[in-house]
Amino acid sequence: MTENKMIYIASPYTLGCKEANVERQIDVAGKLMDHGFVPVVPLLYHYVDIDHPNSYEHWAEVGMALLRKCDAVLRLPGKSKGADAEVIEAQRLGMPVYYSMFELLLEE
Repeated sequence: MTENKMIYIASPYTLGCKEANVERQIDVAGKLMDHGFVPVVPLLYHYVDIDHPNSYEHWAEVGMALLRKCDAVLRLPGKSKGADAEVIEAQRLGMPVYYSMFELLLEE
């Protein structure tokens, strides 16, 4: 059952256009909600960082703290050391990692 299942979205941020990367996570979050999931959208902190800037390391720690509260990770395509580290942490925790919405929905 997907109801209330929290899905952490892991994807590129610093490579390419940051705003486009944030928008992609927002789009995926909407699709996850359409299927009854509760998306966790760490790149929304992009907007917090505008008024309250902090280091990359700080935001990476915030992301990891959020990830640890989730039920699974959805890893979107694209090169990203941060997203790769999030996948490694999820695997260490025994958390499922999905690489597409299709794969995620098949498991449900």
